[in-house]
Amino acid sequence: MTFISPPPMSPLPTTLRWDAGTLYLLDQTRLPLETVMEPQATVEQVWDSIKQLKVRGAPAIGIAGAYGLVVGLQGQTHRDRADFLQELDRLVAYLDSARPTAVNLRWALTRMTRVAQGLTAANPAEILAALEQAAIAIHDEDRQLCRAIGEHGLPLIQPGMGVLTHCNAGSLATAELGTALAPLYLAHQQGRAFRVYADETRPLLQGARLTSWELQQSGLDVTLICDSMAAHLMSQGLIDLVIVGTDRVAANGDVANKIGTLSVAIAAQYFGIPFYVACPYSTIDFATATGNAIVIEERDEAEVTHFGDRRTAPLGIPVRNPAFDVTPHALVTGLITDRGLLRPPYADSLRQHYAQV
Repeated sequence: MTFISPPPMSPLPTTLRWDAGTLYLLDQTRLPLETVMEPQATVEQVWDSIKQLKVRGAPAIGIAGAYGLVVGLQGQTHRDRADFLQELDRLVAYLDSARPTAVNLRWALTRMTRVAQGLTAANPAEILAALEQAAIAIHDEDRQLCRAIGEHGLPLIQPGMGVLTHCNAGSLATAELGTALAPLYLAHQQGRAFRVYADETRPLLQGARLTSWELQQSGLDVTLICDSMAAHLMSQGLIDLVIVGTDRVAANGDVANKIGTLSVAIAAQYFGIPFYVACPYSTIDFATATGNAIVIEERDEAEVTHFGDRRTAPLGIPVRNPAFDVTPHALVTGLITDRGLLRPPYADSLRQHYAQV
């Protein structure tokens, strides 16, 4: 196998930006053909941007939700304290309804609510100022978490490897380096030569539109494949390692990730290929005992019946469109976290490292 020597890494794309009280989101539905940073004027626009996948990826959704709460409260400081807090609770519930599977959204909104509740003597303007700082802190923390994940996963990336990833868990899904892609970016910066295979990730093609684009933009050696090709490439010895992200980790180590991840994990186990899941602590949900309790988002049937604007399925055909699936912990070789590489049994290792978070 021939590998391309890595050129210097280009700057990573900016997924979201907070600038002088305005939230800007990179509209990922326009990628890879257009790069548009869209200002978010209202909380309803933020909700729609999350729902329509203009911003996506569990960490980025959480950050957008935190800033979205600030956006929604910016015109509410004239209220008395009780009414202001009531409006805060309403907006938290509203934003949380945008996408149910990724736990980071609820985690971020819960963290914001606790900040407000802790300011027992503050007026609405003071609460809003504190919430803005809390959202900025969540944003900054995610950058640090992603780098820590990258450093802990870096030893897994060896020269000459073929690494498969599914969906997008890179800079577009987070504040900076990504989760699953963070070790790849750091390995590339060190000059290690390896090849990334990116699943296209049907039906919305996050792998084709997003992962392959950001890796290519950053100078990594990336090859795009259809989802159905992954097992074949494994059988040919082209895949040495699988790294994916996750939108929720249950207390027992089951992971919910983009639909198709379970198929990749099953194929990897069959061919004896290590299957790793990268996640920050905000994705770990001790309140969910197992993956069976994770709510799986069902999306519009048009995502399946159409390819772009063209209909590719018969009229009236019944459709299922779950956006995520759950990979049992028994198929997961390890969890790459901001506190280290966790091994089974995950019920023990997760609590050992994160029980106090």
